[in-house]
Amino acid sequence: MAVPKSASGSSGNAQDRSDHAQNRDGKFGGAANGDRSLEFAELHDHIGYFLRRLQVAVFSNFIKTLAPMDVRPAQYSVLVLISANPGRSQSAIGQALNIERARLARMLHELERRDWIERRAAPGDRRSHSLYLTDTGTKALARIRGLTARHEQHMIELIGPERRAQLLNLLREFG
Repeated sequence: MAVPKSASGSSGNAQDRSDHAQNRDGKFGGAANGDRSLEFAELHDHIGYFLRRLQVAVFSNFIKTLAPMDVRPAQYSVLVLISANPGRSQSAIGQALNIERARLARMLHELERRDWIERRAAPGDRRSHSLYLTDTGTKALARIRGLTARHEQHMIELIGPERRAQLLNLLREFG
């Protein structure tokens, strides 16, 4: 994750953050454009700014690593929850992952098109759908899990195992 410093070369605090800067190619050190760095002022004190930078770095590597399966992070999350909770409703999966109903419907349609999931009318409520992985979906998820393990290994290499554990512990508190 890039940690910008001021144009003068100082980060605004005692520790020079440039050692931890990452350019667009994922390489550490120096400004992303090869010129002197920009001043990011109070952004250095905004949690949201750094969470977003981290999210971009994580998702970028995830998408690149999982390109052979053409799976996005939200699709992976949906597949994992369906696998762990077969027969749960479309609504329950969407609520658990905080995915808007219309977006989830489009995503499930795509996963059905790929024959990775199936929607069945829920017993006792024909308006609701229960979600299941298909045999093809189970095999695809096994391959996807192998690729996500590679992605997670890259994250460990990027931030270190201790910092990864600390970050996970902090973020789990929020759900």
